[in-house]
Amino acid sequence: MSIEGIRDLLNKSRRSILAAKTLLDDGFPDFAASRAYYAMFYSLEALFLLNEKSYSKHSAIISAFGKDYIKTGIFSNKYHRYILEAFDVRNAGDYGVVNSVSDDKSADMLNKAEDFCNTIEDYINTNINT
Repeated sequence: MSIEGIRDLLNKSRRSILAAKTLLDDGFPDFAASRAYYAMFYSLEALFLLNEKSYSKHSAIISAFGKDYIKTGIFSNKYHRYILEAFDVRNAGDYGVVNSVSDDKSADMLNKAEDFCNTIEDYINTNINT
């Protein structure tokens, strides 16, 4: 396990949250939603790095999160719903027409991303030395 790699990914996650806030405040909800998703994605990468696992596809890491951490009861099912919804909204924001993600939807994604990332980071910090 690379503790430095885990810390780097968690830092990248926090920075993505800050970028999402800035983008939303500056009137770019599509890009803010994308950054919110990536904040969650980087948190998941850090989580799996804790067990020396990595995945090359976004769908694979989301599926593994469901299997390894949701079905086992480690995390609430709401977090799996959060990442699935964020993945869909990110796709709309990145590949849809301009303004395909509303300010309200983007703000909702940002709030969920903060909850998600804080929860994952707390778990990692609790389990990093076990």
